[in-house]
Amino acid sequence: MSGQDSPAGTDPSVLGPRSVAGALELLAPAEHPGLLPPAVAAALPEGARVCAIEEDVADTAALVEAAGVPLEGSANCVLVSGRRGGEERVAACVVLATTRADVNGAVKRALDVRKASFLPQERAVAESGMEFGGITPVGLPGGWRVLVDRAVAESPWVLIGSGVRRSKLVVRGADVASLPGAQVADIALRG
Repeated sequence: MSGQDSPAGTDPSVLGPRSVAGALELLAPAEHPGLLPPAVAAALPEGARVCAIEEDVADTAALVEAAGVPLEGSANCVLVSGRRGGEERVAACVVLATTRADVNGAVKRALDVRKASFLPQERAVAESGMEFGGITPVGLPGGWRVLVDRAVAESPWVLIGSGVRRSKLVVRGADVASLPGAQVADIALRG
């Protein structure tokens, strides 16, 4: 059995994408284009996989329970903004699902703004071109910063949103850290 086919429940640091997918089926994105928005499909890193899911389990906690996806192998992406000198600074923040983004501390400092806030849902959807609950750092508009928590970057594989609620992506942590506009930083609150 290759590392990509190893059973879930084993240490994700030594396995392939199967380690973070739980009971979800790993699919080749090129063979399932209807599961991804065009901008996400065009920006996928090599080796990425897509998993079809029911929309009602798109939220991390529901997916962990429904599909046995390991929480420690899942990552969440939130969109934040802040202002400095009249200039708005928008960024996607990617953190492991076992943590949350330190928006008022580390994220604010990384953006060099006085105050950082989550983008309102309507604006996040309109400007990212993605569905709320499925926002991903893959395929964001050009010029957006992507703040990747160091723990995500160091993860062999993570399960993240796909831009829509009907699927998830499985990508290497290093590939998330290499996306356009990405910067690795310690932006998560732990514990």
